[in-house]
Amino acid sequence: MSNFAKTPEPPYYAVIFTSKRTDVDTGYGTMAQKMVEFASKETGFLGIESARDTELGITVSYWDSLDAIQEWKEHAAHKIAQEKGKSEWYKNYSVRISKVEKDYSLQG
Repeated sequence: MSNFAKTPEPPYYAVIFTSKRTDVDTGYGTMAQKMVEFASKETGFLGIESARDTELGITVSYWDSLDAIQEWKEHAAHKIAQEKGKSEWYKNYSVRISKVEKDYSLQG
């Protein structure tokens, strides 16, 4: 992804997923694409930004409420992706959930 998410005026929530991948790539790209498609259809989804180099990946998804985040966490397809991530795709990962109180940017 190369675009910034278009988020509303705060407050809203950010789920920050930081990961290190394994060498296993079977189905990862397809699943990642599907997760973005599914998440974007969920009530409360505001946008997503993602970056990855050879070592580290960071994906930030934005949501309008903690309830929306919890519903996404429990989404059936997302649960399958979570299990594949734990068993095959990630050496380690961290999930952080933050309330965005203020945002500003440089538009160019």
